[in-house]
Order: sequence, then C-alpha cells, then structure tokens
Amino acid sequence: MGLSMKTFPTFSAEQLRIVTEAVCMSEELVSNFYKLSDGQWLHARFDVKTLAELSPAEIVDGPFAQIIRYEGQRRDTALGFEVYDFYKICLQDHTILATLEKSPQLRLLPFTLYIGTHELIHIVRFSKFLQNFNAPPAERMIEENRVHSLTREILAPVQTTGLRPVLEYYSRWRQPFENLHRPSGD
Repeated sequence: MGLSMKTFPTFSAEQLRIVTEAVCMSEELVSNFYKLSDGQWLHARFDVKTLAELSPAEIVDGPFAQIIRYEGQRRDTALGFEVYDFYKICLQDHTILATLEKSPQLRLLPFTLYIGTHELIHIVRFSKFLQNFNAPPAERMIEENRVHSLTREILAPVQTTGLRPVLEYYSRWRQPFENLHRPSGD
C-alpha cells in the first residue's frame, strides 16, 4: 500500500544533482562489471525516480528504494508491438534523508551510489533470468545477501570520499543466510 508523498521530505535541487551523479556512476560501474555494451545495457528498460515523481502506490516507508516491474510495449516491430519488462527504481527520499540525519558518518553521494548500484544489479539479474522477480521470501533474502555481496565487490575499488562508512553500514548483509531456506527444526 502506498503512502502520500506530501507527508515526507524530498531531495533539494542540490541533493537531486548529487543523486543524479551517483546514479550515473552506478550505471557505469554495473555496466562495466557485467561487461554490457551500449546495445546490451538496459537504458530503455529501466528508470530511476525520486519521491517527487512517484505515484502514491510507489511510495513506501522503510526501504531506501524499491523496484517495481511494469509491462512495456514497443510498437515498431514487424508484429505490431513487442512486450517487455520495464523496471522503475523508486528512490524513497524520506528514508534516505532520515538515515543520513541519524548517521552523520554517511554522505549522500556514496550512500546513493551504493543504493543505485544495488538496485541496478537486481535489474540486471532479473533481466538475465539469474533471479525471479517474484521469488518467495526466503529466496529473496538469499538474493539480497548475494546482491549486497556483488555491490560491495563492485564498489570496493572505487575511490569516492565517504564510501568506506557506507560499506561498513551495509556490512551486516555479508553474513550468511544459508539457513533461511531450511525448514525450522533442521
């Protein structure tokens, strides 16, 4: 269930500039990691929006971002149209800003760089059928752990001021989740 954006703070113009820079960096890093050419990259298959651009149904309280899958249709084909998955990364400004306020060691650029990289890895994995978008909850938790590990692998060599505290912030996700898929009592 969505929430109204009117009750939450949104990014300022300067913060939006920083978030845009982080998203561009994320796209380049993920593209390089997966060795995607311009033709293979998913520019036409995803978009990143901030709170001011989201519908009430796309606003959630809790996560920093969520991915919503929509059905897209391309009309310029021999059959008249082509159906494809279109992903929307919905950044939750209010949650990001609240976390930055509570954690002064975190900075907006490296924090949103991590978030953008993480969400783009999910989209690449969904698009390459490496993960099911509608996976059951236990499988989703294992996938979250896997994507956090990949995010760290991609970002570890990046020389961006303030990135180390962000990687430390997310270090709890590096812990194993292998028992999640086992029934209790085993």
